[in-house]
Amino acid sequence: MFLTCEGHVGRTFSNNREWRVNLGALKSRNFRAYVFGAAFGLLAIWMQRVTIGWLAWEMTDSASFVGAVAFLLFAPSIVLSPLFGVWVDRWRVKHTMLVLQSINAMLSAVLWAVVALGWATPFLIALITLLIGMVVAANHPVRMALTPRLVRREYLGSVVTIVAINFNIARMVGPAVGGFLIAVIGVAETLFVQTLLFAPYLFVIARLTLRPRRDSGSAQEPFFKALGAGVRYVWQTETVREAMFIAGVLALVARGALEVLPPLADGVFERGADGLGVLMSVTGVGAILGGFSQAALPQQEPGRLPLTTRIAIVFGLMLVAVLGVSPIWEVALVVAAGMSFVTTVTAISTQTAIQLDLEDDMRGRVMSLWAVIAAGGSALGAGAMGILADWLGYQTALVWTGSLAALGVAAYLLLARLKA
Repeated sequence: MFLTCEGHVGRTFSNNREWRVNLGALKSRNFRAYVFGAAFGLLAIWMQRVTIGWLAWEMTDSASFVGAVAFLLFAPSIVLSPLFGVWVDRWRVKHTMLVLQSINAMLSAVLWAVVALGWATPFLIALITLLIGMVVAANHPVRMALTPRLVRREYLGSVVTIVAINFNIARMVGPAVGGFLIAVIGVAETLFVQTLLFAPYLFVIARLTLRPRRDSGSAQEPFFKALGAGVRYVWQTETVREAMFIAGVLALVARGALEVLPPLADGVFERGADGLGVLMSVTGVGAILGGFSQAALPQQEPGRLPLTTRIAIVFGLMLVAVLGVSPIWEVALVVAAGMSFVTTVTAISTQTAIQLDLEDDMRGRVMSLWAVIAAGGSALGAGAMGILADWLGYQTALVWTGSLAALGVAAYLLLARLKA
């Protein structure tokens, strides 16, 4: 069993104050083990995502279907995440995570079998994607309730940053590896590799030790009363409410656009599966840089959302429009990376603002609502972007959605500042 005590991890942490503040969670051997195991699981998930997107595009040549598949991956979070959030505050969260990732590995194996046996149809791809989306819906609140309990409370901000960096390293590497393997060994073989990658993650989860959770008696509350308590907390807490709004708009427009990249890589620039892998990988690079930029800043203060976060959302939405007018492949890569940089900075900042003041027995419910906003916004945005792309053209759809969203959010934030 991994230890929960805080171990020495080198002079870098003790001699550099800002590094210690922002990456201090790595002092925990328990948390380091989780980060190591999660790297394999996340790599599998990102390879899975690019493979499903490529299958959807290859089988139909339809941006609408690619958007619909992305929608199915995230849409269950809109309905199911709040319900799982209540349950997470009552269940044994480590065992729940173990079950979820086992199901994820099983679904990956089913998808491999369907493709390998030649049974793949648009309907089956959509159905399996929906089932994976249901696991994603449960995984969001479970992960956000589990990871803070791997360290002492003073390292909660650090946990958010490190988990985001780990996630985005996989986001950079996974699509590139997935696209390369699709081109070299084929889709079915790539899916088989993804399935094997879940094994180290499952092994690590089984051996984690969690910090005890406060027992406030909320587990005995009626289900919908407990759910309502989470909703009231979000609505009545100004910082949390603003964080949810910013995360939601950026997810709807910027993340939605980033989930419908096959039409850009192959439909606009004719780069094929390799190009899609490269495009998704550069978005991973942007996300990693965003994560490390947050780690380089002083620890975020509880109870407030930084001004830089408010500015970043407007800039990120403007980049969506810029992507729509990018004339050459290399420019599109840079702009996509910039969009991903901003969405990551915003996601870390908003999630940190919410997590810092939360008690463990409320964490599942509140963070499940954050998952609804972030993942649900991505689902709705991806679906809408696919439809608009087929109607207006992919690049025109980016220009209109990015421009209108940037203007609307800038006006909202300006009015809010004038009223303050």
